[in-house]
Amino acid sequence: MDGVVSFDAAVDLLADVCARGTRTILIGGRSGSGKTTLARAVAERTGHKVVHLDDFYPGWGGLAEGSRMVARDVLAPVDPGYTRWDWGNDRPGGWVPLDPGEVLIVEGVGTLTPENLRAARRRGTCVTVRVELDQETRRARALARDPEFGDWWEYWALSEERHAADAANVLSDVDLVVAGG
Repeated sequence: MDGVVSFDAAVDLLADVCARGTRTILIGGRSGSGKTTLARAVAERTGHKVVHLDDFYPGWGGLAEGSRMVARDVLAPVDPGYTRWDWGNDRPGGWVPLDPGEVLIVEGVGTLTPENLRAARRRGTCVTVRVELDQETRRARALARDPEFGDWWEYWALSEERHAADAANVLSDVDLVVAGG
């Protein structure tokens, strides 16, 4: 799976690797790049569960902690799950349990870290995906999806930059690069 592939080709490739026994797909990229759209398309094709980091980042300052929660909680070998974030009340919500035997598609900013990759590989075969798209298009898409994001776009973008600048936080080499979906 070398080079940059189109969205449709990525869906086909990821559905195929799921059919061949892949246990975890980690989809990362910047806000608005098409991670969620890709994850949903693969889930529709395969019937596998999607876990969205947006469901559990602990607030707008929570990118780093949300990233750590993937390995620690979502991909935990025993009692996996996550504490949903109540965005409306800016506080933790309820626990969402996951089945440790379930194939998972995990998507969000902060998904592609060495720690998360190690945790995913403990579950079995894992495929890593980075979705790329230019900043102007990403911003327009993100704000169309969630107009309240506009108040936080610059703050979140700085969090993304800080996260990506730390080589220990990101995978420089992924299995598949997708032109934004």
